[in-house]
Amino acid sequence: MTRYGMLIDTKNCIGCYACRTACQRQNGLDADVDYIRYEERETGTFPHVGYEMVPLQCMHCEDAPCVSVCPTQASYTDENGIVRVDEEKCIGCRYCMAACPYGVRVHNKATGAVEKCKFCTAQSFEGKGETCSCVEACVTGCRIFGDLDDPDGELSRAITEKNALPITGDRTKAKIFYVR
Repeated sequence: MTRYGMLIDTKNCIGCYACRTACQRQNGLDADVDYIRYEERETGTFPHVGYEMVPLQCMHCEDAPCVSVCPTQASYTDENGIVRVDEEKCIGCRYCMAACPYGVRVHNKATGAVEKCKFCTAQSFEGKGETCSCVEACVTGCRIFGDLDDPDGELSRAITEKNALPITGDRTKAKIFYVR
């Protein structure tokens, strides 16, 4: 079984928002709605201070708080480990939004459902060599998408080589890894 994940190298991210724009187009989102948001952070201590852009999106957690609080099971984890939302079952209670420690779910005012990153249509990638639109759009190549269970895959090698870690450690067993 495939277990999808992603690496984001914040050392190379220039904050151009190409990934967010590509995601908005892929998912038909309005300009004021996004599944990828940015946090700007200062790093280091004076006089050695740096600046970092941190793109945040659904972490597709193995221990997803949003899934456990959903009263209708609209939030669920599929067979590939992708956290999904069944918009037909979603009643718009926003419990999942409150439970998400990353603040990356959005409420669709038109449908009343809660939405989030879906890793595009990862299920259609199998054997086709395709990737998420945010990865394709990244001008610096700081995003890598792939199968976390493939030890010879580009993603697994990059996580090891770059010592990438989930943004909050092992808190939710996130499948998005960061180089910082």
